[in-house]
Amino acid sequence: MKRGQLEASVLTLVTLALVAFGLVMVYSATSASAALANGDPAYYLKRQAIYALLGLVLMVVVSRLDYRVLRRLAPPLMVTSFALLLAVLVLGQSINGARRWLTFGPAVFQPSELAKLALAIWAASYLTRNRPPLRLAELWRPIGMVAGVFCLLVLAEPDLGTAITILLMLAGMLLVAGTPARTLGGGLGIAGFVSLLAVWFEPYRRARLFSFVNPWHDAQGAGYQTVQAMIGLGSGGIFGRGLGQSIEKANFLPEAHTDMIFAIIGEELGLVGATAVIAAYAAFAYFGLRIALRCKDPFGKRLAAGLTVLVCGQAAINLAAVMGLAPLTGIPLPFVSYGGSSLVVALVSVGILLNIAGNAGARSASVPDSSRGDGRTRPARARSGGGTRRARSTGDVRRVAGSRRGAARS
Repeated sequence: MKRGQLEASVLTLVTLALVAFGLVMVYSATSASAALANGDPAYYLKRQAIYALLGLVLMVVVSRLDYRVLRRLAPPLMVTSFALLLAVLVLGQSINGARRWLTFGPAVFQPSELAKLALAIWAASYLTRNRPPLRLAELWRPIGMVAGVFCLLVLAEPDLGTAITILLMLAGMLLVAGTPARTLGGGLGIAGFVSLLAVWFEPYRRARLFSFVNPWHDAQGAGYQTVQAMIGLGSGGIFGRGLGQSIEKANFLPEAHTDMIFAIIGEELGLVGATAVIAAYAAFAYFGLRIALRCKDPFGKRLAAGLTVLVCGQAAINLAAVMGLAPLTGIPLPFVSYGGSSLVVALVSVGILLNIAGNAGARSASVPDSSRGDGRTRPARARSGGGTRRARSTGDVRRVAGSRRGAARS
């Protein structure tokens, strides 16, 4: 099998399986409530199916385009994302006290999803042109500064989960690029301290943090969602109640079709179904990182690592929150949770990964020269030293021959 074909095939199968499974679970989690509220049990399923179809088309298109063109698109993508993050704070639709969505007619768009993809492309491009930061002071400028600005805009929505995802994604890219683990640990420690401050000065976040420590202490208040998720997971047993037989989705578990859909999976399909979902994300992480490690192009290597961590990092945060291993952050489960923007961006990310897998043996026009302290790039040419020596030796021979002819004339 051609190099990279195995990774691309498995990644495609896992993605398609998760998308199809997500459509089934969205219908299962929303059919009753949609029938009561909208008179159509398939209301949410139809909307999710439209976004899934759009995302799959974009995935195919992006997988056939050379991913290297994304380096030229990094600056406009960053500017567009920054403008949209500002616009959503002013023009965004407020839902449950948060302004995270822009409405364009029947379509709803979440700018923070585009911001994650734009940051991944920009960071990969920057780390290709410059040597990775080796010290904490270097980490701050410009990667830390740019990430900080984007995270502050995301926190203003408010959306702490997306800010955490951005930091995890950039950490994975920096680790692959060569930043020491000690430097990354220091940077993440500072980011964690700032996150704690953001939690402490926001009452609802502070309540979520305390409820995470002991959700049963306030089972009807701040800990209600976590408690109901645990009840759903625990009541599923080994094989679950059966598809469509969840009790928690009947107005017991809030956001059952979005952030907490894994609890419905555990209740209806039991430990077997929940384990299969976790295994699917583990396979995605393994083969996504294999694509990154086998890619010879520095830009492709960093971008593949970032996109893999972006998808699997979100999955890990969501699963940990639903199982009560981490505070609730509002992060959807990629490919499975209801949400158009998240699904489309995740599928576009898969398309980029597939293109990188197909071009894993190619090398970009320039690579960072780590031996030089200025971080500038040099052309990537083969056997440059040998060519220089041959040129010099040819010139020496010509000069010696000329000097001998001049001596003979005299």
